[in-house]
Amino acid sequence: MNFGLDGRVAIVTGASRGLGAQAAIALVDEGARVLAVARSADALAELAASRPGQIVAEPCDMRDREKLVELPRLARERLGRLDVVVNNAGIAPAGHFLEMTPEALDEVLDVNLVAPALLSRAAAISFIDQGHRGSIVNVASISGIRGKATLAAYSASKGGLIQLTRALAAEWARHDIQVNAIAPGGFVTEAQQHVLADAAILKRRIQKIPARRLADPEEIGPVVCMLASTASRFITGSVIVIDGGETAKI
Repeated sequence: MNFGLDGRVAIVTGASRGLGAQAAIALVDEGARVLAVARSADALAELAASRPGQIVAEPCDMRDREKLVELPRLARERLGRLDVVVNNAGIAPAGHFLEMTPEALDEVLDVNLVAPALLSRAAAISFIDQGHRGSIVNVASISGIRGKATLAAYSASKGGLIQLTRALAAEWARHDIQVNAIAPGGFVTEAQQHVLADAAILKRRIQKIPARRLADPEEIGPVVCMLASTASRFITGSVIVIDGGETAKI
């Protein structure tokens, strides 16, 4: 890849593991520097150590709204500017919605929808203040497109994130700010350990995917980098599905 990200600075949330870590690594390998954000300070420190000087760790709970809206300022203070935000952090507690507490519902919506909205707003203000183009990449899910039993709150939050993406893209295009979403399907990450650990469950899961496999985490990187680059400058309000054809079939 050569997406021309030299000199660019990105914030990646949920960067301590899984798709967030791979997004951060891909951006750095394309020349960007990254403010990596997550709750786990230890995991962030390990990630930063893998790319010394290119990844800066910034522990933050996505429910800490005061800290969240300060992240663009921190990126500019510590790395000199801000060009890209990847809203990847998310939680997906499974269970029957009839048994879900209001507090658990609030937490899912706060982390998966409210936090990206607040960070996107703070980032847009920063982009405008800097007087240059900005790109926001929201990591949604195919569950936000189709819905999934036992993941009602998660599906609702990711569906809301997709609609937020479209609305902000329409509102902010005049400021040269792109807002796009990625909707991953099944990836080989820690979030899928309950599937990976059971051969029968894994077989059933793969049978739902026309490509007959789960995606490798590294496969999200090129899409994130493309959306962060000027190669996608006229793409905004789009949802790019990465699911091996799962949502395309009847």
